[in-house]
Parts: sequence; structure tokens; C-alpha cells
Amino acid sequence: MRLSIKNLSKTYANGVKALDNVSLELPTGLFGLLGPNGSGKSTLMRTIATLQEPDAGSIHLGDIDVVKQKHEVRKTLGYLPQEFGVYPKSNALELLHHLAVLKGITNTKERKEIVDALLHRVNLYDFRKHKVNSFSGGMKQRFGIAQALLGNPKLIIVDEPTAGLDPGERNRFYNLLAEIGENVIVILSTHIVQDVSQLCSNMAIINKGSLLYAGKPGDATEELNGMVWEKLVDKSELAHLERKHSIISSRLVSGRPLVHILSTENPGNGFMRVDAGLEDVFFTKIMGLEATIPVLESELV
Repeated sequence: MRLSIKNLSKTYANGVKALDNVSLELPTGLFGLLGPNGSGKSTLMRTIATLQEPDAGSIHLGDIDVVKQKHEVRKTLGYLPQEFGVYPKSNALELLHHLAVLKGITNTKERKEIVDALLHRVNLYDFRKHKVNSFSGGMKQRFGIAQALLGNPKLIIVDEPTAGLDPGERNRFYNLLAEIGENVIVILSTHIVQDVSQLCSNMAIINKGSLLYAGKPGDATEELNGMVWEKLVDKSELAHLERKHSIISSRLVSGRPLVHILSTENPGNGFMRVDAGLEDVFFTKIMGLEATIPVLESELV
């Protein structure tokens, strides 16, 4: 099973071009969709999930035309949106049974077996009688995955799943997604680079509705290897560095900026070459950076 997206475009009534001729091929496994807020990720996810229409282009899940056969897609789709609403008075068991009925699982014995198995799978069986609105953020996300797995979907869409989770819950969620991704297509839409670097065998970067990169995370970092240089600098040096170099990122470490520069050669002044990470790739693509060629001070005379 593959998800094929071709020349997808969407412009909203206010003139914002949310998707601009996007084409992607997604095989079985975890696929990471990276982009900053407002990049078009959620528009793409909602379009794949049949929640809105594209202006142009096509989407096929195997032999199913996603745009024209919405009912067929929904039979085989699991969706965990960024904001997963719950019924305030329902416990996990009641709510999952209710959602299973809506999914077409009407046989009582079969539904009980499926619901119990899913609660065990997401490690919530011991909390099945607890109200879902009392769950922690991570527990709600795991419950969201349980409802997304109803009906044995072939495609699961997960939108910004780990935002706000503590490290322990994030790791549990990572493990759950990795297990699920062995047999189905899982699209993980996020702005958190770590989510993609730890989980996904394939990825894409999108910004302002345009596709900037599609491929394997390892191939993306390989493109930058040998061109990323790092140094801990004083804040007073930043303005000078910004004029001379392509700065990928700058973050404070013990009160001083740790700067990453994109350069074809050693920029000197104590910068050390480091292995490129996916965060370097992300910022380089988003900002449209080009590697600088250092100018020696002697050449400026």
C-alpha cells in the first residue's frame, strides 16, 4: 500500500496559498512531515483525511481516489488531530466502545475484544474506568491512538502528537508509533525535529505551502556533511558573524550563543566542523541558506 500525492494545491479565500503543487510518495512505515507553524502541514493532513477539498491535484491510497471516494478512504483511515476532543462524562471504556460503533463495529462480542485489546496495547486498560478528560496529556494522546486504530486502518494521520508531553510520555508515544508503523502508513506531522529524527525512515520538509525536501533523514544530513561549523561565541560577535556567514542556528548555552554556520570551508576563528543534524537541515531548507566561501582577511586588503 502506498499513498501517492500529485500536484496538490490549495488557496484559501483570504489569498493564503496553503499548498503549492505538492507531490509526495509515501510507502508503508513512519513518514515525518516537518514544517514551522503555518507551513501548510495541517492543510495537507486535513486534505488527506478528506476534511477539505484541494483546488487541484490528486491523492490515491492504493486504488482509492481520496478526493472522489471519501467514504472508502474513511473506512481505512485513522486520524489523531492536534486537538483531540473528548466527552467530559465518558470513561475510556465507554468512549472507545462508542467510537467503535461509529466505525461500524456493531457486534458486541467482537467490539469488546477489539476495545480491550486496544486499551491493553496503549497501556490504558488499568485506567479504562477513568474519565478521559481526567487523563494526563500523554494518556489522552495514547487514547487518541487507540481510537485511530479502530477498524484496522491502512493509513494513520497524527498531527503534532508530542507537543506539551513530558520526556517520559514522549518516549512511550515514540515506542507506540514505531510499533504501529511496522504495518501501516503513519504520517507524523510536526514542527519538532527530534520526533522525525528518532522515528521516521522517510520525511519531507514543507514551508509556505511548498515542498522543500523529500527523502530519507540520513540522506538529508549527508548533503550537509562537511559544511556545518560550530562555536560558542560572545553575544557581541553575533552581528559580525551574521554579516560574513550563513548562520544556520544560534541557541544559548550557559548564557552564550552556540552558533552553527554553513560553509564550504573552515570559517576560522575557532570554529570546529561538526556532523550535520536534522535540525541543521531543517533550518537550512526553511531559510533557503547557501553555503558561504570564507574570505581570508588577507584577501580583503
